[in-house]
Amino acid sequence: MAASRTILVAGAGIGGLTLALALADRGFRAVVLEQSPQLEATGAGLQISPNCARVLIGLGAAERLKSVAVAPDSVRVRNAGGRDLVRIPIGRSPSAYGAPYWVVHRGDLQAVLLALAKERPDISLVLGARVDEYAVHPNGVTVACAGPGGSADFSGLALVGADGLWSRVRARMIGDAPPRPAGRTAWRTLLPAHLVDPEFRAATVNLWLGRGAHLVHYPVRAGALINVVAIAADADTVTGWSAPGNAEEVLRHYPEPDWAAPARALLKRPERWLRWTLYDRPPLRHWSRGPVTLLGDAVHPMLPFMAQGAAMAIEDAAVLADALARQPTDPAQAFRDYEHQRRERTTDVQRAARRNDRVYHLGGPAALGRDLVLRLALGGDLVLAQHDWIYDWRPPGPAPVSADPAMPAGSA
Repeated sequence: MAASRTILVAGAGIGGLTLALALADRGFRAVVLEQSPQLEATGAGLQISPNCARVLIGLGAAERLKSVAVAPDSVRVRNAGGRDLVRIPIGRSPSAYGAPYWVVHRGDLQAVLLALAKERPDISLVLGARVDEYAVHPNGVTVACAGPGGSADFSGLALVGADGLWSRVRARMIGDAPPRPAGRTAWRTLLPAHLVDPEFRAATVNLWLGRGAHLVHYPVRAGALINVVAIAADADTVTGWSAPGNAEEVLRHYPEPDWAAPARALLKRPERWLRWTLYDRPPLRHWSRGPVTLLGDAVHPMLPFMAQGAAMAIEDAAVLADALARQPTDPAQAFRDYEHQRRERTTDVQRAARRNDRVYHLGGPAALGRDLVLRLALGGDLVLAQHDWIYDWRPPGPAPVSADPAMPAGSA
């Protein structure tokens, strides 16, 4: 396929691979440049809500995801003392939203996307290719990469920075301040399911709310493992996604008698914890310049308190690919259209996540008020309905098919 139909994608994470698939299905060639010399199944569990599940299903991922994901019946919300506050019936998602709600290990989702990408002849994955620089010219963009194998240049019609929180494409394009620490540390671990209490093996997302800390755990890998994530107020910062942690530092944030014995028993189980610092960024007014744009955490990192970080990147990919399919000879205009469609929604989700950060971590009388509202005033059905604006989102329809054979055909 001609270089003029080639889109360069920096980053082979969830967003980058989803974009590559969506582009290939719309008649483009995608060259994915990944700085890591090999892709590894790292990371924590993530929640695939209906808004992004329908995108993945449209890309052909349904059967593969069903083999590794879990479809939870509900989100069970408790306070730190163990009192049940509400059950949110996300198991109704197929009937309520027309798409399922899954939980999955991030590495499993990446492996599914990678397997699909390998089946598309118009997707090339280049490992060990760190984007160092790029230049815009009349024919598109040329990217200079460096890696263990030396340096190399790649050219295409456009460049998409899907290279995460510390995006090099963003740094080159915008040059703004680095992400700011959010004052939270997250610890994660995976436990064999047989090591936890039977109630914690159920297909349920468990959410515990406490003063300055909360706890989330649910089964992944078809129920064989339990994903555990503990997030607490913490001024320390660490570099990277997988710094070593330990049980003692975790338990300090979940003290007796504030936290119920079952929660503390679960936190004592793991022999190994990994930790990372949560970072945040204010919304950008513009995130595209000519034939270069950004996607996912590179432009709008999400605090995890709405479980929408991966979902927003997946949505971005669907909208961006559709915009390019509608403007295949004018990527600058396509990227302006994409940005216009995505800016308000992603800003609203960022704002909702920050609000949940405050609500989850209340203490004292404020926490008692929150608990009463959840138990007596709202209930699970109403809490679920409050998420309609997120879960009922639909990707854009296929672009019109052009009679010109040089133009890309749209697809669902």
